Amino acid sequence: MALKHAVLAALLDGEYSGYQLAKAFDVGVANFWHALPQQLYAELTRLEGEGLVAGRQVVQETRPNKRLFHVTDEGLAELERFAAAASRPSFIRDDLLVKVQAVDRIDAAPVIAQLTERARMAAAKVEIFEQLLVRLRGGLDEAEFLAHGARIGPYLTCLRGLGFERETRDWCERITGVLRNRSSAPQRP
Repeated sequence: MALKHAVLAALLDGEYSGYQLAKAFDVGVANFWHALPQQLYAELTRLEGEGLVAGRQVVQETRPNKRLFHVTDEGLAELERFAAAASRPSFIRDDLLVKVQAVDRIDAAPVIAQLTERARMAAAKVEIFEQLLVRLRGGLDEAEFLAHGARIGPYLTCLRGLGFERETRDWCERITGVLRNRSSAPQRP
């Protein structure tokens, strides 16, 4: 998947400025695609050049002018082609896992500290995703929303993000406990 597909998908809900798109990425898209604001601005320019998005200038009295972007018919067709193409399996690439892999031969204390911090960060994201899911449902319970909600794609990706962060939190807490117990217990040959 290219950044362009994530940007096109994020723009499906309407017009966004580059700043608003970056905020949308922070809240919803970041659980499956990370991009820096500079990358998003550059991608919007590329997509506009390819005709996949269209931008319009908005003149503002007290602030600098801004451009709002929306997906064109060509952009929607690109998303259709992307959706029809086979997806590659995902894989984990995480430097913390390399450290855990080596923990038997290195000082475990810094690894335990990093696991503790990762668990804390994941727990904070769990709260954010839970709040976002409630907001996306708009007062409906989950079953009703999933059966009849107008736009469920963002909700479904947030469910995946929530599951990922819960599993990350739980794994980090478990491994922290294992490593702490091992460091306090005598080792057998």
